[in-house]
Amino acid sequence: MSTAESRLTTTAPPGTEKSQATKETLEDYTLRFAPRSYRRWTPMVVATTALGGIAYMADFSIGAGIGLAHGTGNALVAIAVAAVVIFVTGFPLAYYGARYNVDLDLITRGSGFGYYGSVLTSVIFASFTFIFFALEGSIMAQGLKLGLGLPLWLGYAVSTLMVIPLVIFGMKALSKLQVWTTPVWLVLMVAPLVYLIADDPGSVDRFLSYAGTGGEGGVNPASVLLGAGVCLSLIAQIGEQIDYLRFMPPKTEANKRSWWTAVIMAGPGWVVLGALKQAIGVFLAVYIIAKVGAAAAPEPIQQFKGAFDAMMPSWLVVPLAVALVVISQIKINVTNAYSGSLAWTNSFTRVTKHYPGRMVFVLVNLGFALALMEADMFSFLNGLLGFYSNCAIAWVVTVATDIGVNKYLLKLSPLQPEFRRGMLHAVNPVGVVAFVAASGLSIAMYFHALGDTLQPYSPVAAAVIAFVLTPLMAIVTKGRYYLRRTGDGIDEPLLDAGGNPSAVTLDCHVCRQPYERPDLTACATHEAVVCSPCLSTDKVGDHVLPAQPVTV
Repeated sequence: MSTAESRLTTTAPPGTEKSQATKETLEDYTLRFAPRSYRRWTPMVVATTALGGIAYMADFSIGAGIGLAHGTGNALVAIAVAAVVIFVTGFPLAYYGARYNVDLDLITRGSGFGYYGSVLTSVIFASFTFIFFALEGSIMAQGLKLGLGLPLWLGYAVSTLMVIPLVIFGMKALSKLQVWTTPVWLVLMVAPLVYLIADDPGSVDRFLSYAGTGGEGGVNPASVLLGAGVCLSLIAQIGEQIDYLRFMPPKTEANKRSWWTAVIMAGPGWVVLGALKQAIGVFLAVYIIAKVGAAAAPEPIQQFKGAFDAMMPSWLVVPLAVALVVISQIKINVTNAYSGSLAWTNSFTRVTKHYPGRMVFVLVNLGFALALMEADMFSFLNGLLGFYSNCAIAWVVTVATDIGVNKYLLKLSPLQPEFRRGMLHAVNPVGVVAFVAASGLSIAMYFHALGDTLQPYSPVAAAVIAFVLTPLMAIVTKGRYYLRRTGDGIDEPLLDAGGNPSAVTLDCHVCRQPYERPDLTACATHEAVVCSPCLSTDKVGDHVLPAQPVTV
């Protein structure tokens, strides 16, 4: 997701496909790197905006579901384990996105997957956005049913359709929405928790001693790993954080402290707030079990209704609970719809060389989400997330390992990320084999194909297999499949003296737009340069540079 809409306009000949791609990518930068000329925000403004998208309510449901199934002890350990994994794997990805101003798809292309190989992971990320759109939409529909009496099926439709106008207006509208609503959201979320603990200290003891529906109590590895697998479905959230972090300003001596603080806080640091919300979800679920019943405990609307019930007049309870749920849903689902549309558009354009326009895939993404909601995905939430987490873990761990091990330790992967067509092989077996093997075997484990005993360990398998196979494949292939060629035919350096992407601007001879140096290559057929969006839509490859021997 992008944080704003560009003020740039295209002067390319109207009516051409390259003109359309150029015009829309100048708005959302879906097919390209984010230019320095547009990145005018300070590090802390970027971080604050990025963290504004973490207002979703799914964490409360996820925490409650794990706590009810496995007990508080297992739930808290599972949440902590998942948070550590997400933080460690998210750090190198966040650094690369902020340092080189590229999103996670562009990072993935040059970090083991290849130009077309990364389409696999783009689809995974797009799936992440509509799964969590459906989850947040379901939560909003529950709130609308409680507050307005709307049937769930109608609430699902309302929560989907109301997002479309906001997405059309773009991410500038979302940024303003997040800034103005975040203080209200924080007060509505934190105040009930503080009041309940102060008013009823015994609620803490009941929370800590809750043994789950099985009633066994104690912490055991199987329960912890099953719970952690559900939490790890959120590992792909780092992709949305990077969509903000790519708009970080250049890192300099003057801003390096605030730069690093922003990258850590808004990159892997998002999971700290996420883990806290999951733990709060367990607490609220345990609190309302006696008041409403276990069946309603995973629903955030019931959790906060029960909490508000204890601290304010009854006439104010439902409106405040509904307001909290609706604000949270709008804040995150405009982002999910927008981000998902970018991922689908990116994949479709690479495969077909045709750019249909982003709004087509806004509707596609919302269609998938609405179908999940109408299928009552909330009732099988933990199962769906547990399955999905295997793919997400395999992807993120593969890319993080390629950066941390293959680039910095083994020196087999190019240190600087590459994403341009013609510079990369179509498919790199390093990442593709590691990802397919890790996700395939872990999914087989998840569905008991390797026995009931191993089933809880599927997320561990996904992480371990990806971590081991990624450097092993790089060693076996000797890094030959990372780069299709080493030079892009332009004498101007890609990086400036400070190691930041160069701000030197050149005109693309196809769309006649100015682009910064990292977004360009020489043209194969003209004494000129061509931009990455035009390369993406070059159906016959006229402008794509030929391969050349690469020595790693």
